[in-house]
Amino acid sequence: MIGARLLLIALAFPVWFWLGLVCPARAAPPSAFCGPDRCMSGLVPLPPLKVQARDGTGTPGDFDYYVLSLSWSSGFCETPAGERARGQCDAGANLGFVVHGLWPQYEHGYPSDCGPAARFPSRMALDSAQGLYPSEGLARHEWQKHGTCSGKSPTDYFADVRRARESIVIPTPFAAPKEEQTWTPVDIARAFIAANPRLRPGMLGVACASSVLQEVRICFSKDLRDFHACPEVSRQGCRVREVSVPPVL
Repeated sequence: MIGARLLLIALAFPVWFWLGLVCPARAAPPSAFCGPDRCMSGLVPLPPLKVQARDGTGTPGDFDYYVLSLSWSSGFCETPAGERARGQCDAGANLGFVVHGLWPQYEHGYPSDCGPAARFPSRMALDSAQGLYPSEGLARHEWQKHGTCSGKSPTDYFADVRRARESIVIPTPFAAPKEEQTWTPVDIARAFIAANPRLRPGMLGVACASSVLQEVRICFSKDLRDFHACPEVSRQGCRVREVSVPPVL
């Protein structure tokens, strides 16, 4: 009689109760089968995924690769922001590709405004950046938004910017054109690939605004020793068939 009662009690309990006995959350061997939410990773819980913010704060030095953004100065000067850019957009400036920035990047998204770090670069650091950016104000801005995420001091970061820029050969048609040109975005990328033998498709992107060339963005490994595949950057390139390349001013 007692055995029959125990059998009835056992049948009355839900299945999940018996699964809990067979597979407790902290006592199950790694190979135990426990259902969809329990024991799937054995005794050690899976670590949380690293959040890769599209924009926002980050940890200095924690990124996957760099993007060197080279701005076509004459294209920038046709934008509303260019109308306020003294010096860079003056007649006779004779600027072609200039450094917009060297940006720490995640494989998906990017960090910005990282801390703790010096928010304002020293006079010595800014002096070391002369000739890289079209203005000192841009150098300051780029350090605060992107350089602080590099894990470097301002002086070392600007040295890396110079190193990246000097490693790129600008294709001859973009050296100092005096007449307007028309290119396809693909052909602009091909010109850079031809001028830089280790560069490959998928390692750069071409940006435009209103069918006018704005930037070429080239991806580097974190140590700047080689180029880096960056499909996210490549996919964000121009969607137009033809791009106007204004002559230097």
